[in-house]
Amino acid sequence: MKTQELKYVTRRRAAVLLGLSEMELSRISSESGLGRKETAGEQEETYFTYEELRQICMLAVHQVN
Repeated sequence: MKTQELKYVTRRRAAVLLGLSEMELSRISSESGLGRKETAGEQEETYFTYEELRQICMLAVHQVN
């Protein structure tokens, strides 16, 4: 059985992993320029790499302190 490694995570999954609300994650993402938005028809989704999640985590920690 071959396991599939995810290279990107959605905004919802990223928010859960980081313990942030989607709104807070969207704010940090737009301010920092991290994440990639893709549009399909009228649907828009933001995707993050694990490296971007690490950077967002560091930004969120610095904002709390």
